[in-house]
Amino acid sequence: MRFVKQFLAVLAVMVVCGQTTAAVQDNPWLTLAAGLLSAILTIVTYRWVVRRTEHRDVTELAAGGSRFAVGALIGAAMFASVAVNLSLNGSFHVGGIGSVPNTFGILGFMAAAAVTEEVLFRGVLFRIVEERLGTYPALVLTGVAFGAMHLMNDKATLWGALAIAVEAGFMLAACFAAFRSLWVPIGLHFAWNFLLAGIFSLTSSGNGLGKGLLDVTITGPELFTGGEFGPEGGVAAVGAGTLLTLVFLVVAHRRGHVVRPGGRSIAVAADATVAR
Repeated sequence: MRFVKQFLAVLAVMVVCGQTTAAVQDNPWLTLAAGLLSAILTIVTYRWVVRRTEHRDVTELAAGGSRFAVGALIGAAMFASVAVNLSLNGSFHVGGIGSVPNTFGILGFMAAAAVTEEVLFRGVLFRIVEERLGTYPALVLTGVAFGAMHLMNDKATLWGALAIAVEAGFMLAACFAAFRSLWVPIGLHFAWNFLLAGIFSLTSSGNGLGKGLLDVTITGPELFTGGEFGPEGGVAAVGAGTLLTLVFLVVAHRRGHVVRPGGRSIAVAADATVAR
């Protein structure tokens, strides 16, 4: 029952805020305001519903600034590695300045997307499924669901949705498992999206959001560029996301954060075995 309440509360905010942001998308300043407000309302709603249903401190939202910064740095590094790969396998051409006002609109849009999607998929879905089935089944199930959600995007493809499931759905769930903080995957998600669309004007998961800060075009084999779906449909992004997934899972294991079915961490189980 608590899962249903949390899911519906966050989903309701996500839908209302998403429709509001979409309605003002032609005005970058209103989009910025609506996006930031959506992010704040999602965080407030999640804190409230978790405290009401679980009667605990919402530790996964503690130390926001520093943990967001860690995630943002990882997201920026991931984007940089993909950009270098695209440059080596094709052309990454900067044609000049794009649209400064639209950059701010994209910032608001991506802030809302990062917060609402991470809170819903990692904060609610992954965390609750993990308690019952364990870390790895939860990672796979919620990752696939996350990829499937992107089938609704403008230029979505089945391959694009699969790529998102692997490079983002699995990776961001592993990130949450490693740090047990929603701020790290939120920061990572936001930095990747904003650099992709807000700074370099590239298509994000099949959605074209107009010009960002720089007017950039990429050419080369669709295997790397991702075609109309954008770089997230290319092997460079899939490879980077897969590598990060493995790194995060190693960190999660070392910290004793991997959960077995039934909600018991591997570290706790190991301690119990030694005690016997």
